[in-house]
Amino acid sequence: MGKMSQKLQEIKRLIGKLQQQQPEAIKNFLNFMTSVERSGALDMKQKELINVGLAVAAQCEWCIALHVKGALDAGASKEEIIEAGMQAVLMHGGPALMYMTPLEEALDEFSK
Repeated sequence: MGKMSQKLQEIKRLIGKLQQQQPEAIKNFLNFMTSVERSGALDMKQKELINVGLAVAAQCEWCIALHVKGALDAGASKEEIIEAGMQAVLMHGGPALMYMTPLEEALDEFSK
């Protein structure tokens, strides 16, 4: 299992634990997430590309793994995903640039 797939497993484990420890809070969060991620004025691919940029800006490797995978699954190309990540670099500067490294790792791993 690659590093980024491991990040996805860590997310699943965390959510599972929180469903036991904080069932109402995590249920509400997951319901909110589901409602926000539905296609509307923006389709799923556009939303995932936005999330990729936000994940890079937030410097969250787990978020990068989740949303690069989601963007690929929604039909985004590698080029679109890299551009979305670079928007975060534009807005967030050098620290975001360094988080293009896990973005590349996720693209390499999930594109196979």
